[in-house]
Amino acid sequence: MEDKKKIFGVKSIRTKLILIMIGMLGFTLAAIWFMNRIFLPAYYQHSKVSMLEKCYGSTNSIINNDSQYKSGESSTLSDESTLNLEILSENNTSNVYVFRLNNFFGKVYYQYDYPSENVITQYQKEDVIDKTKDYVIGIEDTQSFAVKDKKRQLMSLTDNYSVYKVMDERIGSYYIELFGKLDSGAFVYVSTNYQSMAENIGIFNSFLLYVGIGVIVFGVVIMVFIGNNFTKPIRQLTKIAQKMADFDFEIRYPVKSDDEIGALGSSINTLSENLEEKISELKTANNELKKDIEKKTQIDEMRKEFLSNVSHELKTPIALIQGYAEGLQDNINDDTESREFYCEVIIDEADKMNKMVKKLLTLNQIEFGNNQVSFEHFDIVQVLRSVINSALLLAEQKQAVITMDEHEPVYVWADEYMIEEVVTNYVSNAINHVDGEKKINVSLVKHDGVVRISVFNTGKCIPEDELDKIWIKFYKVDKARTREYGGSGIGLSIVKAIMESMNQKFGVINHDDGVEFWFELDTQN
Repeated sequence: MEDKKKIFGVKSIRTKLILIMIGMLGFTLAAIWFMNRIFLPAYYQHSKVSMLEKCYGSTNSIINNDSQYKSGESSTLSDESTLNLEILSENNTSNVYVFRLNNFFGKVYYQYDYPSENVITQYQKEDVIDKTKDYVIGIEDTQSFAVKDKKRQLMSLTDNYSVYKVMDERIGSYYIELFGKLDSGAFVYVSTNYQSMAENIGIFNSFLLYVGIGVIVFGVVIMVFIGNNFTKPIRQLTKIAQKMADFDFEIRYPVKSDDEIGALGSSINTLSENLEEKISELKTANNELKKDIEKKTQIDEMRKEFLSNVSHELKTPIALIQGYAEGLQDNINDDTESREFYCEVIIDEADKMNKMVKKLLTLNQIEFGNNQVSFEHFDIVQVLRSVINSALLLAEQKQAVITMDEHEPVYVWADEYMIEEVVTNYVSNAINHVDGEKKINVSLVKHDGVVRISVFNTGKCIPEDELDKIWIKFYKVDKARTREYGGSGIGLSIVKAIMESMNQKFGVINHDDGVEFWFELDTQN
């Protein structure tokens, strides 16, 4: 609702444009009305005076160009001059009279050259005499065209003519007249109607009001249409900006023009792409930071756990070594057999501690990337047989049998030393936990560019809820049995670290009669 108020309210650009247009039209109409009221009468009057002055000049030129009339060869104007004067009179909506004054026995007579004597009517003659008699008297008395009369208002005065605005009391309206002397010696009288400007201005302003209302209504409709087209891309860009504020950078503005809106849309699109890229980089960096924090936390936890587990695992052998060493020192048993037994226990426990420390160092190097993986192309079958041969003696002591089918050489890509460590841990783990039929089987299965190596031993299954825990350092499913063969719970952790360092799969599967440990290696480059 608030967005709609912004779109359709005073804050809307479209509404502002409409109000500005209405204001400009209203101001223009008011200005026109004021100009008409104040300046139009004076301009109209000036135009009329200028028109009469042009009529004088044109009449003088027409008479001067009539060579026969000017030289006195003819007492009347030529047909061409008469036609030109008629055209001049009609085009300027004025009455033009050209005449000469003759004085017979002290009385002035009018001799009309235009209109000619046979054309001008008696009414026209009387009207011309009535309107020019003051000028004629003035000519005879003062040789000037000045007329002192309250009914006449002087508009223009030169040596050749004078222009007056005259009130015609008979019809109750004004007219403008020019009386002057031509170069040929003839006189010219030109008159034109001067309408009441107050009435004309009122009519014009009324018409202007109606036209203005129509223009404003039509302009509002046009501006609504233009405003919609103008503000539509702006509203679209606003929505895009809002989406960007909500971290949604999928939407893009369709640039269809090369104007400012198109340039703004292109900039918004570029900004959206850059923001999306930068935010993606920030998220990646933030994710890496979280991983680093989690890794640091894990390292701290691993350190604490490591110290706790090592302390626990070393406590028993150290106590045994210390006890038996003190027994030797105190000569508890003087016979040779007892001393040898004490020494064997000390050596055995020290050997276990040594092996555990070595395994911990190996695991530490692998987990922290200090032991770099060196990929080689080698025969995994040969590695398996070598490990099996080394474990045969220990298997015989457990009365277990290790079997492996005959295989052609199978070449894999991996770190040979590390893979040998994995196989050794799997086989040793199988020997230590074999039971029942006491069978151990090592097998290979190739599929989809990899080979799966499995070590199966008969015996008890691992509880399902502990299958994921056996890969944790120092974790022991059967602690009594592990203590029996001297296990530390580190071997499978080493397997996990090695396989993860080479990005290979590994795992454990429970069967009805035993447990299968497996891992996979690439056979293709």
